[in-house]
Amino acid sequence: MDVEKILIVQANYSNPTHAEAIAVALDHYARDPMGGGQPLDPQLLAQLPQELAKRPHAFSVLAFVDGKPAGLVNCFEGFSTFACRPLVNIHDVSVVPAHRGKGLSHKMLVKVEEIARQRGCCKLTLEVLDGNPAAQGSYRAFGFEHARFDPAHGAMQFWHKAL
Repeated sequence: MDVEKILIVQANYSNPTHAEAIAVALDHYARDPMGGGQPLDPQLLAQLPQELAKRPHAFSVLAFVDGKPAGLVNCFEGFSTFACRPLVNIHDVSVVPAHRGKGLSHKMLVKVEEIARQRGCCKLTLEVLDGNPAAQGSYRAFGFEHARFDPAHGAMQFWHKAL
């Protein structure tokens, strides 16, 4: 039996191989019911690496299996006023369906945490859908939990307003 070669790297947005991997993994995520179930515009996918590169607080982690794009985590540095330190918000976590069950999300999150620690961050944050128990289990196994200050006040909720 052949052993698959797994490579986890921080993306270089100007590297064409990395740019293509970002597009492939993100489009797989968008097509999944947990990502909305619709493909992304190819022009958007082509522009995304350059747009991410313009944001100094953005970084991405990629997984390759046998040299093929297999996973992506997009992250953005924020700031915790209560801790007076930066934090990392994990914005997208995607594993290409053919490569699920190989522990890639865990391996990519290890790399994200390594980068966050190097940046002096106080925490990692992310959002997960109520209807995605597989992702919740993965995040819980990695050490994530519902955000809260005081259990009497309940868990924090993620809200948004489209502009």
